[in-house]
Amino acid sequence: MSQDVLPAIVAAARQSAGARAAALDRRAFDRQLGARVPRGDAFVAALRGPGTRIIAECKRRSPSRGVLRRTYDPAALARAYVEAGAAAVSVLTEPAFFDGALDHLHAVRAAVDAPLLRKDFVVTPFQVEEARAAGADAVLLIVAALDDGDLARLRALAASLELAALVEVHDEVELQRALEAGADLVGVNSRDLRTLDVRLDTFDRLARQLPDGVVAVAESGLRSAADLVRLRAARYDAFLIGERFMTASDPGQALRRLLDETAGARA
Repeated sequence: MSQDVLPAIVAAARQSAGARAAALDRRAFDRQLGARVPRGDAFVAALRGPGTRIIAECKRRSPSRGVLRRTYDPAALARAYVEAGAAAVSVLTEPAFFDGALDHLHAVRAAVDAPLLRKDFVVTPFQVEEARAAGADAVLLIVAALDDGDLARLRALAASLELAALVEVHDEVELQRALEAGADLVGVNSRDLRTLDVRLDTFDRLARQLPDGVVAVAESGLRSAADLVRLRAARYDAFLIGERFMTASDPGQALRRLLDETAGARA
C-alpha cells in the first residue's frame, strides 16, 4: 500500500460501506445496535494495566507480506490469544487488502469476552455503527485517511456509542492533528505509508511529543522482548502485534513466549 493508493482504498471503503448501508434492514440493524453495550472504557483500561499489554491481531493477509496464514480461523486464534494473556484482540475486517470480513468480528465476539478492536479503514459513520453492532469495543481511526472534520466527527460518534477510538498516526503532523481532535488513545505506527518500510525511530520521535494522560500504543515492526521493554520505558503503554504471531506455527504459544520473555527481561 502506497500513499498514492490510499485515496483509492478510502474511496472503496466509502463505496462498500454505502452499499452495505443501503442494502440492510435499518430497523433490524437498529435493534442489533441497541442490543449491544460496548466496553470502550474496558478496552482502554486493559491497555493501562501493569506488565506487558499486547493487542494481539487476527490478520490473514497484509499488503507488504501477502498471505500470512492460509488456514485462518479468527475465532480459534482469538481464543488462543486470550488464553495466552492478550490484553485485547484486534480483528481485521478490511476485505481487499487484508482478506478480512465483518463476519470475522462477529465470530471472534462470540468466541471470547476480551476487549475487541475493529481494524479497518473506518471513514464513514455507518462503519462505526457496524463496529458496535458486530461486537467491537473500539474502532481504528487512521489520521492519514481522514480530514480533520471527519476525524473529529467519527471520534465523537464512537464516544457516543460507547466505543473507544484508537487514533493512528505515522508522523509529527498527524500526531498534532490527532491531539487537536481530542484523541486520548493514540497508536503510533512505524510503517511508512509511502514505502511500507518500517522505521522504528518513529516510536522514539513521537514518544517525546505524547502528552501525559494519553494512552500510547506502538504498532508495526515489533519482534522481540527487547523491543517491548525499550518502548515501554520510552513511553508506550501497549503494543499491537499481528504478523509476528500470524506467521508462527502456534500464534497463542508465540504470544505466551513473548510475554514470558518480556517479563524476564524486565525482572
